[in-house]
Amino acid sequence: MFSLAQKRHIADEVQKILRATAHPELPKGEIQFTLCVDGAEAWSWAYIINNGAVTDPTTTAWNERTEPKS
Repeated sequence: MFSLAQKRHIADEVQKILRATAHPELPKGEIQFTLCVDGAEAWSWAYIINNGAVTDPTTTAWNERTEPKS
């Protein structure tokens, strides 16, 4: 559903939001999370995880084509 660049950006922003809570139970390093986004159709979804957990980022041609052109 999202391009690799969009997923990485979303993951960075979620990390910042979580860190800004200053919750004492959060780890000092990277916060691990999984975000599930449901799209408009049953086949449209995305799982976004913290960037540190992605050791081998892959792309799909369809998702990369949906990336807005700068």
